[in-house]
This record gives sequence, structure tokens and C-alpha cells, in this order.
Amino acid sequence: MARFPAGYRLEPLRSTHRRAAFRSGQAQVDDWLARSALQAQGKHLSATKVLVGPADSLAGFYTLATAQVDFKDLPPEIMRQLPRRALPVAVLAWLGVDQDHRGHGLVSRLLAQALRDCYEAGQTFAIIAVVLDCIDDSAKAFYGRWGFRELPGHGNRLYLSWAELEAMATGA
Repeated sequence: MARFPAGYRLEPLRSTHRRAAFRSGQAQVDDWLARSALQAQGKHLSATKVLVGPADSLAGFYTLATAQVDFKDLPPEIMRQLPRRALPVAVLAWLGVDQDHRGHGLVSRLLAQALRDCYEAGQTFAIIAVVLDCIDDSAKAFYGRWGFRELPGHGNRLYLSWAELEAMATGA
């Protein structure tokens, strides 16, 4: 579990959270949280957790989902010994921190918790990797520092293999 600063708590997204006030500096991220996250969660298409800060402000959030990737889209090191079909993955669909809450390491803490959630889900539902799509080069560099690599032929789609996720989660 990631540790958040005193006064912050992580909880599932609810209709009472003030989503429209969230400002990450990325319009796509803000719009997803304000307009789509709760609806997608209600339809069981994704799950969003929010980091609530002082005065019940939304400090950050992440959204997880599941998907499948085609075998031929995988890098060789993952392809070995896998069936030639669509394969299950966890998707880190969205991650954002409000501009008023920057400087506390919240982006890294939220990512660590999201990856922990993926690992724990992978104990019940098999996944071969965590994938995500980067909004820009800055995001790509950030995720690269966590070990994510490009999926071949998909410049802004990155992956972290199950083996790497497991090693992170267990310290092995």
C-alpha cells in the first residue's frame, strides 16, 4: 500500500466528490474525471479511486480497467510460451493530480497504489501485463522511470509485464 501524507485518504469515486473542481493541467484528464469516470464506474467498465485531501478537495485519482491485447502486439520477451490469441491485461486508464496538491509526491504514490491494485487483482484474475496510453512525452518519461516500455508499433502505449509487476509488489 502506498503511504499518503497526513490528511489525505484514498477511496472509491462517489457522486458526492467534487469532480468538476479538479484541475490537473491536462484538459483530457480533467474532463474524464468530471464527465465520464462515474458513469464508466457505474457500468462496471472501470474503477476509479480518488485521493481526498484537506477540506475534502480531490487531490488526485486513478482509473483502472481490464482489456485484451492481441498476441502479435506483444514484445518477444512476453510472447514466449503464451497462446496465440487475445490476452488479458490490466489498464491504467487515467491518472492525475490536482495542481493545488503538487509537490507532495502524490503522482508517484498514486501510481504505486494503482500498480498494487493491479497486482492484487492479478491474484484473482490473470493478467499478463499492465498497459497504459501516454498523453504526452512528459508522461511517457515518468512511466519509463517506473519500468514501463513501449509496446512494439505503438509509440505511446506502454506496458509493464506481470513478472516486473510481481517483482515490484513482492520485492523479489
